[in-house]
Amino acid sequence: MIKFEPTVNRRYYVYGAVFQFICLITNVAALVILVHLLLSITASGIPHLTSDFLTNPPSRFPEKSGVFPAIMGTIWNMSLTGFFAIGVGMTAAIYLEEYSSHSNRFVQFIKINIQNLAGVPSIIYGILGLTLFVRWMGLGRSVIAGALTMALLILPTITIATQEALRAVPDSFRFGGYGIGMTRWQVVKYQVLPVAMPGILTGVIIGLSRAIGETAPLIMIGALTYVAFAPSSIMDGFTVLPIQVFNWASLPQKGFHDISAAAIIILLAVLLSMNAVAIYLRVFFQRKLSSLHG
Repeated sequence: MIKFEPTVNRRYYVYGAVFQFICLITNVAALVILVHLLLSITASGIPHLTSDFLTNPPSRFPEKSGVFPAIMGTIWNMSLTGFFAIGVGMTAAIYLEEYSSHSNRFVQFIKINIQNLAGVPSIIYGILGLTLFVRWMGLGRSVIAGALTMALLILPTITIATQEALRAVPDSFRFGGYGIGMTRWQVVKYQVLPVAMPGILTGVIIGLSRAIGETAPLIMIGALTYVAFAPSSIMDGFTVLPIQVFNWASLPQKGFHDISAAAIIILLAVLLSMNAVAIYLRVFFQRKLSSLHG
């Protein structure tokens, strides 16, 4: 017979209450710091968000500086990064989860190394991009070299997220497809991917959000801190908003600090817009799936 021990239960209740209080304080402190940073950046940057600031190139004078080349460089870089990383990451995950043998030691070795690559510091990818794309492939300090480097950076994140989303799909969806005569590719395309798509898009959001804020790999491959022109092709030199912010924030003049805050606001706007599109697509697929099974 189990004896009820109120003292032990009361002790665990106290431990739980203390842990809950610590978590609450930690979250409130993080939220306060975040709000303070956002308010400080907004107060400094909003007055400088003018049409001239959005259309002018950088200058030696803060009042004449703009971020147009950095905005266009960011758009070019993120578009190509997504193009390379999303397709390759999803394809690799589909093969590893739906086609390969899970008992194969080589496949297990690949999966373990993909997980390890997700934790590699970004500067290592910068060194790899400098060696492989800039020098060995002869792409130079171009948009395509930067995009390929950033694609390598976020590829493990997208692959792992896609793998987890595919694993979460019940096997009954697969067996139902096979039961009506579907091929393996038809099962993946029509049964598995629609169910896994919300989780896949979550991984894409995480990966692209990391890429848009990275500076170290792009500085390593030679992305310029001062660019007076917007890139017009994938072989042009470029800069991106994080590098432009870093450059202005490192200067001693207060005027450059203020316009760096304005550039941060633009970077956040680009990030939120990109995430909004991905979230819309995720909700769209969730509703579509709910309507099919409702």
